[in-house]
Amino acid sequence: MSIMLVLTIVFVLGVAGFFLGRAKAVAQLNAVKNVADKKEKPHSRPHYHGWWVFSLTVMPALILFVVWSLSATVYLEQTAKSQLNDALGKTENYSESLTLGVVKSLAYGLERLDPQSRENLPQTYGEVRALMAEKGVALATEGHDVMVPVAVQWDKAAALSSNIRAALTIALAIAGFIFGWMTIAPRVRARNNVENIVLWGLIAASTIAILTTVGIVFSMLFQTINFFSDVPAYEFFFGTVWDPRFAAAGATDSHGQFGLIPLLAGTLYIALVAMVFAVPVGLFAAIYMSEYAGARTRAIVKPLLEVLAGIPTIVYGFFALVTVGPFLRDLSAALTGGQGFIMAQSVLTAGLVMGVMLIPFVSSLSDDIITAVPRSLRDGSLGLGATRSETIKRVILPAALPGIVGALLLTASRAIGETMIVVLAAGVAANLTINPFEAMTTITVKIVNQLTGDLEFNSPQTLVAFALGITLFFLTLLMNIFALYIVRKYREQYE
Repeated sequence: MSIMLVLTIVFVLGVAGFFLGRAKAVAQLNAVKNVADKKEKPHSRPHYHGWWVFSLTVMPALILFVVWSLSATVYLEQTAKSQLNDALGKTENYSESLTLGVVKSLAYGLERLDPQSRENLPQTYGEVRALMAEKGVALATEGHDVMVPVAVQWDKAAALSSNIRAALTIALAIAGFIFGWMTIAPRVRARNNVENIVLWGLIAASTIAILTTVGIVFSMLFQTINFFSDVPAYEFFFGTVWDPRFAAAGATDSHGQFGLIPLLAGTLYIALVAMVFAVPVGLFAAIYMSEYAGARTRAIVKPLLEVLAGIPTIVYGFFALVTVGPFLRDLSAALTGGQGFIMAQSVLTAGLVMGVMLIPFVSSLSDDIITAVPRSLRDGSLGLGATRSETIKRVILPAALPGIVGALLLTASRAIGETMIVVLAAGVAANLTINPFEAMTTITVKIVNQLTGDLEFNSPQTLVAFALGITLFFLTLLMNIFALYIVRKYREQYE
């Protein structure tokens, strides 16, 4: 039975449980109203009973479905690994993960064959691959004949597991439906039960967010440790030359130089130029829209500003490469009467275009924050004789400062993580300079460069991307800590 069919049945049962449970609760409520003795006053409103039946029908069944699916996948992989090790481990060297991937693709391809083709399946990998190619199923080019019976067993076990999972999931949903239906009574605390379910759902969502962050850190941490086992940490963090030297394996001095300083300087420099341009423009636009513009003007200006946020960054990169960069270069050439002092690809070009991209982030967030300042603060300031500009400067902006700091933090993080604009507007040269008219590059650009190509995954030239990634992670973490410090300091003064 397909996954969508099982989930559809479960949710249909849940929806039916909601309406039938609510209807039963309403009937019990009417019965209590019609009797003279009203000692059994209902504890919860009818729709809480409906949600309680829905929760008992859907949630245990979904939990079983997910746990069974994960467990079955792990079991199938371990079984296939054991069979492959028995067949290939003693006779030839092979990549366990790569071979298992071929078996997976072969097993999933078997699912798309008709029953007759699966019954008369050839025993050699080449013939199976040709048969699946005729059916429109593409397989990896490399494979071994022993993978065919392993894949066949995988396919049969997966089909059996799928049927058992479907039966247990639907049975548990029906059991939950019946149990929830039977527990409906006037004094049952259905509201408390539903609120507890919502609470645990919120806790689960928070836990997933935290575990995702932990998973991201550990996914980079172990590869970073492998990198620092080949390249000294002090050479990476304090080196001023970036020259990874994409040399062949075994070549002399193939490690090259992995100095972080040029990349870090380029990242911060370009982000600084972008923020210097975006923050004043975006903040002033937010002040105008929230304090000076009429309702009709605001309804037109704010959507037009927010259109900038929906433009893909690659389009901004094209704009910088084709328009802004050549314009600045030609303008500098016209001012000097000869060779221009601004390169077409430069820190200034990337910073200006990135600043344009960041304007809607600053303006939209700041506008919402300023608008949320209580009207009583404005009226009190104006009532004491302050002008509108004085009210904005001395009352509204200080009151909105924590939110504005958060908006600027999000904007700065967006600037630091940008890649496509930098590639097209600032280039990929890892220069260390303070001249904004020259080309530089950023950490994110080099991460992309190091993870593309034909190098081995365990080479320093590839592993350095993880070191750069975890460095960027801690850089944004420090920015968050600094922003929290500013917010707390402000709140101590004004609360």
